[in-house]
Amino acid sequence: MVSPNSPETPGGAASPAGPARSIQDVVIRLAGNSQDGIQSIGGFLARLAGRSDQDIMTYMTIPSTISGGPSIFQVRMGTGDILSAGDRADMLVAFYQHSYDAHISSLRPGGVLVYDSDHVKPAEGDNRFTHVPIPITTGTVEAVGGTSKDKGKNIFVLGLIARIFDLDVAKLAALIKERFGGKDESIVRNSMLAFDAGYAWPQNNLRDLFFRFEAVDRIAGSTGRPQVTMDGNQALAYGLIAAGVRHGAGYPITPWSSIMETLRAEFPKYGGLFVQCEDEIAAVSTSLGFSYTGQLAVTGSAGPGLSLKMEALGWATMAEMPLLVINVQRGGPSTGMPTNVEQSDLMQAIYGSHGDTPRVVLAPKNVEDCFYIAFEAARIAREYSTPVLILTDMALASRIEAFDEPDLPALMVDPKPDRSERGTDFKPYPLDKVTRHAPPGTRIATGKYPTVTGLEHDEMGHPTGSPKLHTQMTAKRREKLKALGASLPAPELAGDSAGEVLLVTWGSTWGPGREALNRIRSAGVTAAHLHLRHIHPLPNGLESIFKLFHRIVVIEINDEGLYGFGQLAMMLRARYANPAIVSVTKTDGLTFKVSEIVTGVDKHIVSATLKASLGAASHSALAKL
Repeated sequence: MVSPNSPETPGGAASPAGPARSIQDVVIRLAGNSQDGIQSIGGFLARLAGRSDQDIMTYMTIPSTISGGPSIFQVRMGTGDILSAGDRADMLVAFYQHSYDAHISSLRPGGVLVYDSDHVKPAEGDNRFTHVPIPITTGTVEAVGGTSKDKGKNIFVLGLIARIFDLDVAKLAALIKERFGGKDESIVRNSMLAFDAGYAWPQNNLRDLFFRFEAVDRIAGSTGRPQVTMDGNQALAYGLIAAGVRHGAGYPITPWSSIMETLRAEFPKYGGLFVQCEDEIAAVSTSLGFSYTGQLAVTGSAGPGLSLKMEALGWATMAEMPLLVINVQRGGPSTGMPTNVEQSDLMQAIYGSHGDTPRVVLAPKNVEDCFYIAFEAARIAREYSTPVLILTDMALASRIEAFDEPDLPALMVDPKPDRSERGTDFKPYPLDKVTRHAPPGTRIATGKYPTVTGLEHDEMGHPTGSPKLHTQMTAKRREKLKALGASLPAPELAGDSAGEVLLVTWGSTWGPGREALNRIRSAGVTAAHLHLRHIHPLPNGLESIFKLFHRIVVIEINDEGLYGFGQLAMMLRARYANPAIVSVTKTDGLTFKVSEIVTGVDKHIVSATLKASLGAASHSALAKL
């Protein structure tokens, strides 16, 4: 195979004439059916970017029905700092008429429309885009054979994209062989035939499309380490292993299942065990059994499964048992939209159980943070002897990003239960200290062994109905989390140190929020961005930051509720009694576009007395973004 930079290309086609247009990043949307393998195209492009020192972010929608249906995969890749998957596509690849009809509005004016002319008929007279009609189905059949047309179209299109964007063909070929290397040799051969056919397709106006990404300089702000490419679920699973978690239990549910499958395969390699249980209640109870033995354990689910775990999580709070619980949020309520994103489980995570059940809730901001948040969750669970919930979501679970390879030798935690002898003063539940359990097999000098129970208890764990002790133990469980909150540093503030608007995000809204900040400031509005990683307890110092801004706009993917505020905004208003805290929410099952955040901020400026102080010029500029 010959590099696209060579005078001759695969299939004997000449290289595109004229100099390549230099670009910093590009957004490509692939629209077809879930059976077409368009996720594979996006995955290849994402992994190529990771191996080429380019930044990458992906976004996908898949049907929730077993029979499949319309699906998209959007990939944004480039040499700049990619924070979101992009508002509008620079290139749309439409496999079918319904793909064209549903997604042509996502293509920016002046963009490139590549479509399968065997199935798609664009609107006549639409001159907004560069049209590239290619008989993708026929071209694949000619290259591979009729029986493989539906499985080869995606690789044919990958060849087209590789030619248009001057991608590294040798690395792509290696990725294709890696992907299909464990299968029959004919699959690899047919894949390469389809790729070469797409790369060499002699369409006339394809010759006019030739782009090259700007050169990469990763020295500034880079660790210099190689990049890895993975999705959020993979990052979280491997983060748990590196953080010393070796045991867990779960039950399959979208979109948590791939974490479970990774842990089932990997834990035994490290002397651990992951159990697939008969239901969610058994899963959390089994995990608590592992933690009782002194091995910090993990369980997980999506929103419906988290609901089923709540009674056992109440026991974990009462028994002060360290435990990690992952909730990959999806659209709800009930079965809802299992393959779409939502951030509507926050209140359940914090307050879902009966009684006073204070517990820790964390949320990663991107795929890389999915890896590192496992360390923070494990640290807190062990240090404060408490359940810790990690709220990720469907957007992070399926999104592919490239980031610097973690320094695993320096990070790896070797888990060892503390079974050292406990002295005569040992109490597992001392009123003036954080609980430290003695795992089974630990020698107790007094011969009086503690009890672990869901009943209210004294300092030795023995059940009690004492009103005084219940009050003291309730305070003990509360105060240790207040101490955690006091130990957390204030979140970093990006942008202006004070001004008109403060954007507040959590979870996967971090990237769009940061890009929105840049657009808002470019309109002349003084603004900043603050992202919350520790959701409960909140870090200290937020109140003083909030006082520096006229409007605190909380961005989250959930409903505005009966009172006009999203779930985090409601919690912040309750905590700080600050009427400047307002919401921008959505419930369409899609990630935030940067333009949606900017529009939401503009509406709040218009509705406030701030409009006068901001001035007509700045408001007009913001409204146009």
